[in-house]
Amino acid sequence: MDGIDAKIEDLLGMYEVIDHRHALSILRANYHSELEELLDALLAFRLTDEMLLAPGGNESQIPKAFSAALRRHGWQETRITGELLVSLRAKRVATAGYDERSFSIPRFIDGHQIDYVKGAVAFDLEWNAKDQTFDRDLFAFRTFYEANVIAAGVLVTRAEDLNQEFRRLGIMAKYGAATTWLGKLRERLRAGRGGGCPVLALGITRSLLERSHD
Repeated sequence: MDGIDAKIEDLLGMYEVIDHRHALSILRANYHSELEELLDALLAFRLTDEMLLAPGGNESQIPKAFSAALRRHGWQETRITGELLVSLRAKRVATAGYDERSFSIPRFIDGHQIDYVKGAVAFDLEWNAKDQTFDRDLFAFRTFYEANVIAAGVLVTRAEDLNQEFRRLGIMAKYGAATTWLGKLRERLRAGRGGGCPVLALGITRSLLERSHD
């Protein structure tokens, strides 16, 4: 087993994993360096009770941890825009030949943004937002994929087993069933919300929590 395979093995033990459309195999075979950088960031990440107890939730601290690990390697926030050129060729009825015309639709693709993109790989994180945020993320992955910008996406959220820790800390009210967690992402992947884009979906589990309050 080489180094990256050992890291994948560790990942499978630390995160709940959904390998949608064989995303992991695609990353492993074709995007070795990007995958290794993501694996290093994912395996180094740890939750703490302080992070979970922070007022207003944990929206800022977790993304900062991933940004610190990935930005220095060139993972950039990226937005896609595009104009659609439409050409029409109509065959004449009474005479030989064709009538041709074309027009463009400006901003046919617009406003879709992914927080971390490097090469042909996209990465995003949703910790505790409204679950409709997954629709936005998957549509962005789909748009980038259909425009041949990315080959696969990685999306990290929280696993259901963290609910035990939220109850222990008395903060379960902050993490409702209608927020972003892996079960809500699984539903959307099964429904085809990401189109044909391969997606590696990862749920942060209790094994990544370093307890400091008992």
